[in-house]
Amino acid sequence: MKTLDIIVPVYNEEACLDKTMQRLLKLKETFKGKLNLNCIFVNDGSKDKTLQILEENAKKDKSIKVINFSRNFGHQMALSAGLDYSKGDYIAIIDGDLQDPPELIYDMYEKSLEGYDIVYGKRLKRKQETIFKKLSAWGFYRVLKSMCNLDIPTDTGDFRFITKDVREAFNQMREKHRFIRGMVPWTGFRSAPMPFIRDERVAGETKYPLSKMLKLAFDGIFSFSFKPIDFIFALSAILFIASLIIITAGFLTELEEEYIICFALTLVGSINLLAMGILGQYIGRIYDETRNRPLYIVKNTINF
Repeated sequence: MKTLDIIVPVYNEEACLDKTMQRLLKLKETFKGKLNLNCIFVNDGSKDKTLQILEENAKKDKSIKVINFSRNFGHQMALSAGLDYSKGDYIAIIDGDLQDPPELIYDMYEKSLEGYDIVYGKRLKRKQETIFKKLSAWGFYRVLKSMCNLDIPTDTGDFRFITKDVREAFNQMREKHRFIRGMVPWTGFRSAPMPFIRDERVAGETKYPLSKMLKLAFDGIFSFSFKPIDFIFALSAILFIASLIIITAGFLTELEEEYIICFALTLVGSINLLAMGILGQYIGRIYDETRNRPLYIVKNTINF
């Protein structure tokens, strides 16, 4: 019988981990006679009792598998580790906070039988999220879509169901700055959305504050688009022409030379700083790749 691996990255999720496990393990009955089910939990350097809860449950149930990082490497690295260790014919990716309903994984499986290698969760509504987060998420996906030459689905997270062919293609990509919700569609396999309403957190706090959301956004943009560099060129040309017009107008209207020079230098200086900042993002990523460090370090595993 074929196997389904459900990959769950966890970081300080002691408050909701037991409930998450209960709902995931109930899927064994749902998939009975169709797929054998394993749950691969990736402990991303948790500082609470998350690892202890995982170890206790893994002793009772061999289908609960644990990858324990040596420290916190981040959500995208945790997902990557789960995909590296997975051997299943099908793979589902879901966060451990139960905002994405585990029960939908079965519907995703049935959808995949129609000939889709990727079935991704598409959020129709976000419960209990601030207006700022809703608007920023809405804007980010649309800006990213407009900047990339890749069809990255809007209003989606990492919650998805994929076949082993997608996993094997994905695992060949070893870049350090990972944006999985862009890397998976990059593989080019046939995909379909699975609409759902995203629930509020069962317990605990979000592990994606504004700083991490911004980093993920930058990883998405700078990993899949060269338009920021095109933007520098276009802006430089516009500001150069604007500077000439302003300087010419200044002399014609007999403004003081000091004011004209100061304004022109400020204009040129600001565009130079912007250009260096954008180029620095690309150069920094090149530097990370040349160091050739591993994506993550695993301290130990359980039930593999």
